[in-house]
Amino acid sequence: MAPGWPAVLTEGDVRLRPMRRSDQRAWMNLRAVNAGWLEPWDATSPVPVQGPRPTFGQFVRSLSAQAREGSALPFAVDYAGELVGQLTVSSIIYGSLRSAAIGYWVSEHVAGRGITPTAVALATDHCFNELGLHRVEVNIRPENGPSLRVVEKLGLRDEGLRKRYLHIRGSWADHRTFALTVEEVPDGLLGRWRRYQAAHPR
Repeated sequence: MAPGWPAVLTEGDVRLRPMRRSDQRAWMNLRAVNAGWLEPWDATSPVPVQGPRPTFGQFVRSLSAQAREGSALPFAVDYAGELVGQLTVSSIIYGSLRSAAIGYWVSEHVAGRGITPTAVALATDHCFNELGLHRVEVNIRPENGPSLRVVEKLGLRDEGLRKRYLHIRGSWADHRTFALTVEEVPDGLLGRWRRYQAAHPR
């Protein structure tokens, strides 16, 4: 089994856990209800995909295989016991780089409750502490205000614009890269996030 997997990470009502085939109904419903909220930011393939779309079971099996081989950590995001989104640590590289990227989405009906910053902080600390990674990055479309607020609250460093970085809805789209190294958060990103919350009570 790959380092740091399987894992269940919790902070308050937020829990990250492995995706399960039994999540199918809740996951499919979330994606359908949130289509307008999520699709503008979803990555697409620049090469036409042949054949039928994978089933949800095949999707979960593919994610689990990536986790076992150590190239990704695919988490479901639960809030108060309800599936509300997904967070994936991808592009895990060891060697002299020891880096990964984090991508995420949550349902619009729970946006703004601090769920996503908490999930990103939990996953980042897990990457640093359990996987021994040195750097984590998040790549965000410049137009994606809610995601930009997540990294702003967490204090990730803006590393600039990557031109035509990812294929989104039929074209290559610019992204801004935000990053953090382990030295920048000696007591963890979750610790930084807790201090932010204490200083900015709702």
